[in-house]
Amino acid sequence: MFNNIILDISNEIFKHFINILLKKTTFIKLINKKQTKKPLTMKKIALLLFLLNSAFLFAQKEVSGLVKDKSGNPLPGVNIVEKGTSNGVSTDFEGSFRIKVKEGATLVFSYVGFTTVEKTASGDKINIVLSENDGQVLNDVVVVGSRNAKRTVVNSAVPIDVINVKDVTTQSGKIEINQLLQYVAPSFNANKQSGSDGADHVDPASLRGMGPDQTLVLINGKRRHQSSLINLFGTRGRGNTGTDLNAIPAASIKRIEILRDGASAQYGSDAIAGVINIVTNDNVDELTGSVTYGVFNTHAKGEFLPGTPNTKGFRLDQNGNGNSYGKDQDFDGGSVRVAANYGTGIGSKGGYVNVTGEFLSKNKTLRPAYDFRKGFGDAEMTGVNLFANLAIPISDKTEFYAFGGSNFRDTDAYAFTRNDGERVVESVYPGGYTPRITSKINDNSIAAGIRTESSGGWKFDLSNTFGKNKFQYDIKGTINASLEEKSPHEFDAGGHSLLQNTTNFDISKNYESVLSGLNIAFGAEFRVEQFEIFAGEEGSYATYDTDGKPITDPTTQSAPIDPVTGEPRPGGSQGFPGYSPANEVNKDRTNFSLYTDAELDVTEAWMVSGALRFENYSDFGSTLNGKLASRLKITDHINARGSISTGFRAPSLAQIYYNLRFTNFNASGATEVLLAPNDSPVTRAFGIEKLNEEKAVNASLGFTASFGDFTATIDGYYIQVKDRIVLTGYFDASSLNLGVSEAQFFANGVDTSTHGLDLVFSWKKTFDFGQFGATLVGNINDMKIDKVKNGTLDEAIFFGKREKAFLLASAPDNKFGLNLTYAKNKFDAGLAFTRFSKVVLVDYADEDDVYNPRLITDLTVGYQFTKSLKLTLGSNNLFNVYPTKQDEQGNTEAGGYWDAVQMGFSGAYYYARLGFNF
Repeated sequence: MFNNIILDISNEIFKHFINILLKKTTFIKLINKKQTKKPLTMKKIALLLFLLNSAFLFAQKEVSGLVKDKSGNPLPGVNIVEKGTSNGVSTDFEGSFRIKVKEGATLVFSYVGFTTVEKTASGDKINIVLSENDGQVLNDVVVVGSRNAKRTVVNSAVPIDVINVKDVTTQSGKIEINQLLQYVAPSFNANKQSGSDGADHVDPASLRGMGPDQTLVLINGKRRHQSSLINLFGTRGRGNTGTDLNAIPAASIKRIEILRDGASAQYGSDAIAGVINIVTNDNVDELTGSVTYGVFNTHAKGEFLPGTPNTKGFRLDQNGNGNSYGKDQDFDGGSVRVAANYGTGIGSKGGYVNVTGEFLSKNKTLRPAYDFRKGFGDAEMTGVNLFANLAIPISDKTEFYAFGGSNFRDTDAYAFTRNDGERVVESVYPGGYTPRITSKINDNSIAAGIRTESSGGWKFDLSNTFGKNKFQYDIKGTINASLEEKSPHEFDAGGHSLLQNTTNFDISKNYESVLSGLNIAFGAEFRVEQFEIFAGEEGSYATYDTDGKPITDPTTQSAPIDPVTGEPRPGGSQGFPGYSPANEVNKDRTNFSLYTDAELDVTEAWMVSGALRFENYSDFGSTLNGKLASRLKITDHINARGSISTGFRAPSLAQIYYNLRFTNFNASGATEVLLAPNDSPVTRAFGIEKLNEEKAVNASLGFTASFGDFTATIDGYYIQVKDRIVLTGYFDASSLNLGVSEAQFFANGVDTSTHGLDLVFSWKKTFDFGQFGATLVGNINDMKIDKVKNGTLDEAIFFGKREKAFLLASAPDNKFGLNLTYAKNKFDAGLAFTRFSKVVLVDYADEDDVYNPRLITDLTVGYQFTKSLKLTLGSNNLFNVYPTKQDEQGNTEAGGYWDAVQMGFSGAYYYARLGFNF
């Protein structure tokens, strides 16, 4: 009876869903099997996908159970086959399974990396423990890219990287997620920035050279909120917002899945380049963690100017005015990371709670730079990270789950140096000063839901995910020059925040008996976003007159005049001007989406899948995107796969409403710039139109291979993006009485096309003398700017040579990494080589800054002293390699000898880690 009720409800849902989505009466006729002779359209294909799931509901006697490893952890994706037949299933992500078999049948349990077990189905419950042997990373079961619980990396229709974070963190000195992924994922790129305001504190990251906001991030399959920060200067992802991966403690992560394929039709906005899904720990009865200490080598291998006190390393005297050098030092950027993870069971039915705590403290690095940029280097940071993941069974087939975390970071980075001019008050800072931009970043999230399964095999998941990111800026070692000697030296400059709340309802079912297997899914999502800019204290943004009063009427009031330059002294906190009440924003929007997708194993060798997603935004309208993918098993060891899809990215609220007045520094001097919001009269006066969504077409074709100990994937891709949102150059605004010299804007400014190739080769083998592993990852990426949509504006200013170079340098033309590992008894070692191709940027003198190819070497050795304690020593960038030093005119974006390209500019990093497991 329950099956009939579900069937009736299912049919009604589909009828109403189709009416709402398609609004076509002809499809009601299709439901009644009155088909037309017209060719299939995408809407008709979508309808067929919906109809597939109302045709099959079966109720037969079943055998069920749970499969775990020796530690008691459930094993997802274990293959379970009735011996002598083709009847089989796989365990779900809780390690449970259900299969219909004949009386007295023998079940075969097999899983890559574990010993195969056979068990007679003598009852209706079977629990199995599998023993581990030599596994292969490319055969991990994945969540992202497919809603089929049977899909693995090698047999998926799209390219997916699966990264075991525990292995990476124990064999590497990299302590943040962006650093980890930079060297193990072929098309992932991220760098530390300097002199880029907020981007000094949140690393911009990208996939396949796309923008940071063109990659969707999920936590346990649920959409993660983005950062409220928008990248303004010459960073990767200039003009973009992105997701702060470093707000998630590495110790809380079980694995990271990277879908390197367009997935807007499956997951919605932002998934143009792909999807990163972070799966958090669920282990119990185990305390794991580590203590890591590391430092950077300050010697820049001769990359310094004669007479500059940096041949042995140096630091600014922060206790003074930040414009004088303190004692030389051989090492800097010292960092301490303490992390612990513990899980405990809840009840007797497999419930658990897993909790992670992490503390991270990093000192500044300081590297060679020019006179106007004495504070060039990585920011200082102190952070605390907490994360929890839990599941509580309510009944045999229903559970409540929740996960979330809180991240706090207190950061400190140098701004550009003020050496002379109207921004320097000699009586306060003799000889000049280097302001510091400090920020307090709060990032909080929580997700909760209920998932259940009906007796007919339908899986339901209702969840809500809340997240908020907040930046608060405090400017120190600074001055409001218009207040002269009366100025405070520290200001609250205000900040910004982004809130996101997402509600999901997902339904899926797997039909083992339809051809060789059919998986269908559909669902709905409702999302609310809110972006806010809040003002700082008055002194951080105001310009004062000679009487010390804020200037409200420039015709009757004037700022003090600098006695040397004869120019009025500027107002606002130097280093970063505060947000004023005129900058304040509190804007929100909603988004509603409906999706369906299906995967059909037509035969054991051929799989096809399709997806369709409808989205409606309250501020710009609707989109409809689709995807088709297929995988063909050519031989027992080789698969071919491919996909084609459309995608989109909605303009972020920050891109629409962000506005700020700031000072732009370079070797030629300083200028005041207004970044105007997209909806302002100033923006319209320059002919910049309302922002619309970016539109994309993705296609990929690849091959996977698995030969015993060797696995490989090769995938080519094409990404075409129209109406990409970019940050323009600086337009002359001196005649507009805005109090600034220049203005810039966000605009749907360019069309791009990208071709590329991803490679992943993996080999692992155990011999009598030890276990060896080798992984080669590579990415070749070629982006072209097809069109600049400057309208009647001068292209050289709207999106000129310099802006084009920043966009095209979002990723190296190629990056290859070779990772070698060895383990024997208590000893293990790793050696990694990463090669970055040439990068070309354009500096402020409109000249090419060429960064030649670089090869980086990482080394790590570890020894397991006891069952519970392991010591690891190593180095990242062992040979202290830097990018190519540029000219001595100081025209680089950040004022240092190098830009933030390739492996970054901090040099060799040496570390020691003590890991524990109880």
